[in-house]
Amino acid sequence: MTDDLDKLRDGLRKAPLADPASKDAAMRLAMQNFDRAHQGTQSQPRPIPVRPQQPGLLTGVRAMLSRLTTRPILAATTSAAALCLGLIVVLPGFSTDPLVPPTSVDLAPKPEATVEEMGPAIADAASEMAVADDSNALAGRLAAPKPAASPAPLPQAAKRQLLQTPELYGASPTIAPAPVEPVPQIAPNTEAFPDAEINPIKVTAEDPVSTFSVDVDTASYSVIRSSLMRGQLPPEAAVRIEEMVNYFPYSYPAPAAGEAPFKPIVSVMPTPWNPGTQLVRIGLQGRLPAIADRPALNLVFLIDTSGSMQDNDKLPLLKQSLRLLLPQLRPEDEVAIVAYAGSAGEVLPPTRAENAAAILNALERLEAGGSTAGAAGMELAYRVAEKMTAKGEVSRVLLATDGDFNVGISDPQGLEKYVEKKRAQGTYLSVLGFGRGNLDDATMQALAQSGNGMAAYIDTLQEARKVLVDQLSGALFPIADDVKIQVEWNPAQVAEYRLIGYETRALAREDFNNDKVDAGEIGAGHAVTALYEVTAPGSAALANDPLRYAAAPPASDSPELGFLRLRYKAPGETASVLIETPITTSDAPADGDARFAAAIAGFGQLLGDARYLGDWGWEDAIALALSGRGEDGFGYRAEAVNLMRLAQSLSAQ
Repeated sequence: MTDDLDKLRDGLRKAPLADPASKDAAMRLAMQNFDRAHQGTQSQPRPIPVRPQQPGLLTGVRAMLSRLTTRPILAATTSAAALCLGLIVVLPGFSTDPLVPPTSVDLAPKPEATVEEMGPAIADAASEMAVADDSNALAGRLAAPKPAASPAPLPQAAKRQLLQTPELYGASPTIAPAPVEPVPQIAPNTEAFPDAEINPIKVTAEDPVSTFSVDVDTASYSVIRSSLMRGQLPPEAAVRIEEMVNYFPYSYPAPAAGEAPFKPIVSVMPTPWNPGTQLVRIGLQGRLPAIADRPALNLVFLIDTSGSMQDNDKLPLLKQSLRLLLPQLRPEDEVAIVAYAGSAGEVLPPTRAENAAAILNALERLEAGGSTAGAAGMELAYRVAEKMTAKGEVSRVLLATDGDFNVGISDPQGLEKYVEKKRAQGTYLSVLGFGRGNLDDATMQALAQSGNGMAAYIDTLQEARKVLVDQLSGALFPIADDVKIQVEWNPAQVAEYRLIGYETRALAREDFNNDKVDAGEIGAGHAVTALYEVTAPGSAALANDPLRYAAAPPASDSPELGFLRLRYKAPGETASVLIETPITTSDAPADGDARFAAAIAGFGQLLGDARYLGDWGWEDAIALALSGRGEDGFGYRAEAVNLMRLAQSLSAQ
């Protein structure tokens, strides 16, 4: 081996010095070799060894030595070459990698190259050798011809980096595809709404009496708004016209001191969608006592914290809504918080409203998770309310939920009876609905009716302010319980009639005088509106043919269209009080409030069942609403007109 090195050294000493022309040629050769080393590709992919192979360093050394002719290069590489040759002798032209074919390596000296000129090529070749997984394969690439338009391959280390961070190299995402995101599972829509047939036209001679319970709920209008703002028409069962009409405040005169807690107002106007009929509006305006005169309030927040409440329009909005309520309470009012999910628990014991920080901290600690056990939570809430109640105070459970009562309640009717019993003992129940997707509106309505309370749906913080700030007294303080309305129509003046809405509040005729039959509540300052469409005898708008054998209705010159009877109980009382008043053609003519209420009634029928509207459509409803918009300090009526326009567009799709 020593003899071979001596011969190599002697041969290098005899090499002639390079001239300038030779230097240029050597540089061109170096650049060509560099291009082949970094740009050459194989026609077939390089086989990947089953396990890592030792780098073929000697092959690389031999390739490097074949391009060196001067003494400094020999001095720089002799030590490494001698060390490697001392370990193993490899015949020139054969690879140590069994998966790479033998490659001929030219060891002839190139006298025209110098160290300075070959330096860059040597450095790049050494870098290639350092990062390559297999230097024998690299030697094979050096000997392969360069294709005309092939992209430069990256070293193995760079390829590994590319697979991890392709964006560093401007690589296509197909080189290192991003992990496929799982397809989100869409929760099934389990919303439920009361299912009731639209009130039909009734013949006065056959059925002259109409009886129903008042309704001050507003949830239907908010649900309709939520659907329209999502770009969808609401479910037909979600449309309850009386709740749409009663969503808006009206300028009804309040009762004077010493009178009944509410005052009836009646007006008559031509029906907008049917000129052959008339629209009778019955309004009730509740008295609004001074805030200082109201009794102390015991309020139990019963909050659904099940897993379905985690969406932003549910528990987070609920917390924001109750924060708006707290400043409206008086210092001596008391608040308690009960949460229910997998189990029920008292989150906050009865706390005076003046200690707002403690109440807010308890609210903020609430988190959604678990299944829903509404019955257990409700029982605990009533127990807490009973402990808080003193003589002369008002106690109310305020249930806030998305309406998901699928777990923990096996008998909804039994729950309603339980709520009725607690109402009779003096604790009322109101319901606030949040979110969409599993809104059990039917159960919410039933519980609120059984608890003599209000059902409202809160879809925005603005709606929360309307319900819990602007209308707080009406929502929480009752002035009349079990309020019933009964109208007897005069067949001499009214041949047919139809109650618009109140399908879920219908009562039997005999229920009116039965004080054991539950009916709706009117809160402080509440207004209630009911609309009847009536048809005079002989009108071309009559929907029914006269009966052949029916007795002719008695002739009458009376201006009475009908007779209105109202019953109510004072809070805490068991006997009802009767109010009576005739409905005449000389009653107050229609005003802007009456026109707007009629427009909203038409809006509801267009969304639901429009069988009685004829050719009357969206443009008519919008024009009528605009004519009766009047003063609109809160913008509720302007919003309604915009919702009509949106519903018109969605209906045309």
